Amino acid sequence: MKITYQDKELEITKPMKVNQILQEECTKEIIACKCNNQIRPLDFMITEDTKIELINIEDQDGMKIYIRGLMYIMAKAFYELYPRALVTVDYQLSSSMFCEIDNMKVTETMIEKVHKRMQEIIDQDLPIKKVILSKEEAREFYKKNKTLRGILQLDTESKEYVSLYYCEDYYNYFYGVMPISTGYIPIYDLVKYKKGLLVRYPSKENIKKLPEFKENKKLLAALQDYEDIHRMLDVNTLYKLNREVKNGNAKNIVLLDEALHEKKISQIADQVAKNRKIKMVLIAGPSSSGKTTFAQRLGLQLQLNGIKPVTISVDNYFVERVDTPKDENGNYDFEHIEAIDLKLFNDHISKLLNGETIDMPTFNFHTGKKEYNGNTMSLKKDEILVIEGIHCLNDRLTSQIPKENKFKVYISALTVLNIDYFNRISTTDSRLIRRIVRDYQFRGYSALHTLKMWKSVNAGERKNIFPFQEEADVMFNTSLIYEISVLKTYAMPLLEEIDASEKEYAEAKRLCDLLQYFEPIPKELIPSNSLLREFIGGGDFKY
Repeated sequence: MKITYQDKELEITKPMKVNQILQEECTKEIIACKCNNQIRPLDFMITEDTKIELINIEDQDGMKIYIRGLMYIMAKAFYELYPRALVTVDYQLSSSMFCEIDNMKVTETMIEKVHKRMQEIIDQDLPIKKVILSKEEAREFYKKNKTLRGILQLDTESKEYVSLYYCEDYYNYFYGVMPISTGYIPIYDLVKYKKGLLVRYPSKENIKKLPEFKENKKLLAALQDYEDIHRMLDVNTLYKLNREVKNGNAKNIVLLDEALHEKKISQIADQVAKNRKIKMVLIAGPSSSGKTTFAQRLGLQLQLNGIKPVTISVDNYFVERVDTPKDENGNYDFEHIEAIDLKLFNDHISKLLNGETIDMPTFNFHTGKKEYNGNTMSLKKDEILVIEGIHCLNDRLTSQIPKENKFKVYISALTVLNIDYFNRISTTDSRLIRRIVRDYQFRGYSALHTLKMWKSVNAGERKNIFPFQEEADVMFNTSLIYEISVLKTYAMPLLEEIDASEKEYAEAKRLCDLLQYFEPIPKELIPSNSLLREFIGGGDFKY
């Protein structure tokens, strides 16, 4: 068998594990590997010609595996010390996972004991083994052990088998590849936080130490608000959501979540209307958050309060192309705040708020210059500016406008649905699935194209949006608990088109593996004013 690693070619005459073939290269910072563009554990057995890539903890995939291994160790320690504790992994907060215990009070003594046991498990470098069960074997296993850990696999028709990860006599299901042993997780911390606990880990930018924890009070409040509501509705895990869909209650779930959106948007509009000093609403959020639909639905609610929304496009205020800043590779950086003509933008906004008339520019993207075509604009007493853009939470964009005149809204699809109590669905994955569907539906882009661009999109968000999210006056969660059940039908065929020859195959397969767990909900159940229509089409609003 021919093995290709970097620029080298090796030959092996019998099946061997990756960490045997590349023994010298497989240090503890190498946490997994890719074999023919599929993510595999380091002890994966090679039985055919294979191209191998090693996955470092600094890689995006590597950090996911690191976090997964850490959460497994935490779960094992809790089970050994507090076997009755119902631990739930809730959200990601500043290089940490926030967890709660549903049936016990979290104490400093508890945290200290669990932390100590976690360290012992790591120091022992215990093997983590994947065990595969047939569906028949799994049914007997779950009947005998009276457990729910990983039981969702049993109910998923597209899965031919059930897998569990074992470490000594502890077993659990974790979605995705795991480290091959507990010794791969050297840097972590466990601290009491609010009514729960934080499991802290390093960032891929510096794997040698824990970053400073940054409070995200508004983000946490927005997440907990939605979590509490969906717990009350008893659809906070995918197992429960699928149960409702199978029982014919999908329409009710859709209507309840849509009513929640309408209620929240109405509350934001009421908040703006009560403060007559507010002259502009600034909306920002990461890609595929649903900003366009939100802005239009907010506009309707503002009109019910006697306020007429007037939009202004920041895109018309780009600096001339020759003045556009460049990134480290020498390419134009159109997402940089200096790519906006800040002086002109602030001057025009100030004039509008003072009752003056402005000559509106139109930016010609072909020539890279602003043009003035006789379009004028003024703001009446019963009108308010609504501006949407990536820099809207950054005060530099509107530095000359008094704070009392501005109302900032941060929106994102803050997913609160978990696969089960230990496996959360990331906000980034939800937005990526939205983006894949929208790019194909309305822009003619393949899923492969979207996946190739996604890393760059995320980098821009980390630089220009996330650092300012706590500056918002209000956060609006655009996620819908049912949305992936609808998007599945659109996204899976697009992802399945990506074959194993592409680097993005591993990510496509990971998303397909996630989507297979969702019971589908037909698009016909989705209201025409739903935010989800921005991605699947057939909506009331213009985009």
